[in-house]
Amino acid sequence: YYLLFVFPGCRLLAVELTSSNTKPVVQEFQSVELSCIIKSTVTPDPRIEWKKIRDGETSYVFFDNKMQGDFATRAEILSRTSLVIKNTTRMDTATYRCEVAAPSDTKTIDEINIQLTVQVKPMTPRCTVPKAVPVGKTASLHCHENEGYPKSTYSWYRNSEPLSPDTKSNSKFQNSSYTLNPTTGTLVFHAVHKGDTGRYSCIATNDAGFAKCEEQEMEVYDLNIGGIIGGVLVVLAVLVLITLGICCAYRRGYFANSKESGESYKTPAKPDGVNYIRTDDEGDFRHKSSFVI
Repeated sequence: YYLLFVFPGCRLLAVELTSSNTKPVVQEFQSVELSCIIKSTVTPDPRIEWKKIRDGETSYVFFDNKMQGDFATRAEILSRTSLVIKNTTRMDTATYRCEVAAPSDTKTIDEINIQLTVQVKPMTPRCTVPKAVPVGKTASLHCHENEGYPKSTYSWYRNSEPLSPDTKSNSKFQNSSYTLNPTTGTLVFHAVHKGDTGRYSCIATNDAGFAKCEEQEMEVYDLNIGGIIGGVLVVLAVLVLITLGICCAYRRGYFANSKESGESYKTPAKPDGVNYIRTDDEGDFRHKSSFVI
């Protein structure tokens, strides 16, 4: 066993890392620096390695003094240990580990983790708005996009005016009976009225930006109950008349099966007074020598 004695006034020599920002945030397609700083070491040329950890898988970014994989064309080492990634993509969101090995130090290895977040602007959301809804019925409007990071929140507009999530907080929407969910982008009218008619649009927003779908018209119309009942009665009356006409036609025999007119063909009977006998030696009719015209 070896005992390590530290005398007063002496410092234990060990490689030690630090960072100016362990949780950098950058927008997609921009550059970012992952800070890794050697705070102390006595090794003149320590070994530097960078690793990427995403979805439980670990891969090399910088190893054996070379960039690895797709980082070879868009990343570089800055100030001996820091990592600069150019033209970041959403797939770069991950944990990056800076590892330094210093053989001449008492503590030969140290590491530090950097959590990188690449923000992605929302894409134009898909909006679904019913074209026409009768008064008093339910209407559901939907808005969603799945490209943005972090996940988008949604806001609805009617005639370019924002719909308040709380209808009681705005006098303009107190007559509306709707529910707006900013997380799912769903706008539900529980019982529409004429005032809900208008042009509707939705905006998806996150920390990287926003995107808007085109306005779509929703019409709220009165349901003409009297007209519907009248139409049903007319259809029933027509059906009754058709049924009566068919019954009368049957009674008058218009649909009876017609019989063949005229006599059916029968084999002509033999003339009266003729008794024709066919003998065995008589074959087909032939002229005989005794036949005289």
